[in-house]
Amino acid sequence: MSNRTVIHTDAAPKAIGPYSQAIVAGGLVFCSGQVPIDPATGELVPGGIEEQTHRSLCNLKAVLEAAGSGLDRVLKTTVFLQHMGDFAAMNAVYATYFPDNPPARSTVEVARLPRNALVEIECIALA
Repeated sequence: MSNRTVIHTDAAPKAIGPYSQAIVAGGLVFCSGQVPIDPATGELVPGGIEEQTHRSLCNLKAVLEAAGSGLDRVLKTTVFLQHMGDFAAMNAVYATYFPDNPPARSTVEVARLPRNALVEIECIALA
Protein backbone atom coordinates (compact mmCIF):
# COMPACT_ATOMS: atom_id res chain seq x y z
CA MET A 1 0.00 0.00 0.00
CA SER A 2 2.92 2.33 -0.61
CA ASN A 3 0.98 4.07 -3.38
CA ARG A 4 -1.28 5.88 -0.98
CA THR A 5 -0.80 9.04 1.04
CA VAL A 6 -2.46 9.73 4.36
CA ILE A 7 -3.77 13.29 4.67
CA HIS A 8 -3.93 15.24 7.92
CA THR A 9 -4.62 18.91 8.52
CA ASP A 10 -5.19 20.91 11.68
CA ALA A 11 -7.63 23.06 9.65
CA ALA A 12 -10.22 20.28 10.05
CA PRO A 13 -11.25 18.31 13.13
CA LYS A 14 -8.95 15.51 14.22
CA ALA A 15 -10.21 12.01 13.51
CA ILE A 16 -12.33 10.81 16.41
CA GLY A 17 -11.57 7.17 15.71
CA PRO A 18 -9.11 4.89 13.93
CA TYR A 19 -9.35 6.52 10.49
CA SER A 20 -7.59 9.15 8.40
CA GLN A 21 -9.09 12.48 7.36
CA ALA A 22 -8.37 11.43 3.77
CA ILE A 23 -6.34 9.06 1.64
CA VAL A 24 -4.88 9.94 -1.75
CA ALA A 25 -4.45 6.98 -4.11
CA GLY A 26 -4.73 6.38 -7.82
CA GLY A 27 -5.21 10.07 -8.61
CA LEU A 28 -8.20 10.32 -6.28
CA VAL A 29 -8.82 11.78 -2.82
CA PHE A 30 -11.08 9.72 -0.56
CA CYS A 31 -12.30 12.01 2.24
CA SER A 32 -13.76 10.65 5.43
CA GLY A 33 -17.09 12.08 6.50
CA GLN A 34 -16.90 15.50 8.07
CA VAL A 35 -19.27 16.43 10.86
CA PRO A 36 -19.74 20.06 11.93
CA ILE A 37 -17.02 20.21 14.56
CA ASP A 38 -15.09 23.45 14.83
CA PRO A 39 -11.41 22.43 14.56
CA ALA A 40 -10.37 25.33 16.83
CA THR A 41 -12.56 24.23 19.74
CA GLY A 42 -13.22 20.55 19.06
CA GLU A 43 -16.90 21.24 19.69
CA LEU A 44 -20.00 20.89 17.53
CA VAL A 45 -20.91 24.30 16.08
CA PRO A 46 -24.01 25.90 17.56
CA GLY A 47 -27.08 26.38 15.43
CA GLY A 48 -29.22 24.31 13.13
CA ILE A 49 -28.80 22.49 9.85
CA GLU A 50 -27.60 25.56 7.92
CA GLU A 51 -24.72 26.29 10.30
CA GLN A 52 -23.84 22.62 10.57
CA THR A 53 -23.84 22.15 6.78
CA HIS A 54 -21.54 25.18 6.36
CA ARG A 55 -19.10 23.82 8.95
CA SER A 56 -19.11 20.30 7.49
CA LEU A 57 -18.35 21.68 4.03
CA CYS A 58 -15.65 24.03 5.38
CA ASN A 59 -14.03 21.03 7.07
CA LEU A 60 -14.27 18.99 3.86
CA LYS A 61 -12.74 21.88 1.90
CA ALA A 62 -9.81 22.06 4.34
CA VAL A 63 -9.11 18.34 4.00
CA LEU A 64 -9.30 18.53 0.20
CA GLU A 65 -6.91 21.49 0.13
CA ALA A 66 -4.47 19.63 2.39
CA ALA A 67 -4.55 16.85 -0.23
CA GLY A 68 -3.81 19.32 -3.04
CA SER A 69 -7.37 19.22 -4.33
CA GLY A 70 -10.47 21.38 -3.86
CA LEU A 71 -14.24 21.47 -3.96
CA ASP A 72 -14.11 22.14 -7.72
CA ARG A 73 -12.52 18.69 -8.17
CA VAL A 74 -15.14 16.71 -6.23
CA LEU A 75 -16.67 13.86 -8.20
CA LYS A 76 -19.12 12.38 -5.67
CA THR A 77 -20.47 13.28 -2.27
CA THR A 78 -22.57 11.41 0.23
CA VAL A 79 -24.64 13.47 2.66
CA PHE A 80 -25.92 11.84 5.82
CA LEU A 81 -28.83 13.64 7.48
CA GLN A 82 -30.26 12.91 10.89
CA HIS A 83 -33.64 14.22 9.63
CA MET A 84 -34.69 14.14 5.97
CA GLY A 85 -36.90 17.11 6.84
CA ASP A 86 -33.65 19.15 6.83
CA PHE A 87 -33.02 18.30 3.16
CA ALA A 88 -34.16 21.61 1.62
CA ALA A 89 -32.20 23.75 4.09
CA MET A 90 -29.08 21.59 3.73
CA ASN A 91 -29.46 21.64 -0.05
CA ALA A 92 -29.63 25.45 -0.16
CA VAL A 93 -26.32 25.75 1.72
CA TYR A 94 -24.73 22.88 -0.23
CA ALA A 95 -25.58 24.59 -3.54
CA THR A 96 -23.47 27.62 -2.58
CA TYR A 97 -20.36 25.40 -2.32
CA PHE A 98 -20.98 23.71 -5.69
CA PRO A 99 -22.44 26.48 -7.87
CA ASP A 100 -21.31 25.10 -11.25
CA ASN A 101 -21.34 21.51 -12.43
CA PRO A 102 -22.05 20.00 -9.01
CA PRO A 103 -20.77 16.51 -8.24
CA ALA A 104 -22.86 13.37 -8.19
CA ARG A 105 -24.49 12.95 -4.79
CA SER A 106 -26.41 10.58 -2.57
CA THR A 107 -28.32 11.79 0.47
CA VAL A 108 -29.50 9.37 3.12
CA GLU A 109 -31.27 9.69 6.44
CA VAL A 110 -29.55 7.97 9.33
CA ALA A 111 -30.63 7.17 12.87
CA ARG A 112 -27.72 8.97 14.50
CA LEU A 113 -24.42 10.70 13.69
CA PRO A 114 -21.29 11.20 15.81
CA ARG A 115 -21.83 13.77 18.58
CA ASN A 116 -25.51 13.93 17.56
CA ALA A 117 -24.62 16.10 14.55
CA LEU A 118 -27.43 16.89 12.13
CA VAL A 119 -25.26 16.29 9.04
CA GLU A 120 -22.10 14.53 7.88
CA ILE A 121 -20.61 14.84 4.39
CA GLU A 122 -17.97 12.70 2.70
CA CYS A 123 -16.56 12.86 -0.82
CA ILE A 124 -14.31 11.46 -3.52
CA ALA A 125 -12.36 14.01 -5.58
CA LEU A 126 -9.64 14.21 -8.19
CA ALA A 127 -6.22 14.68 -6.60
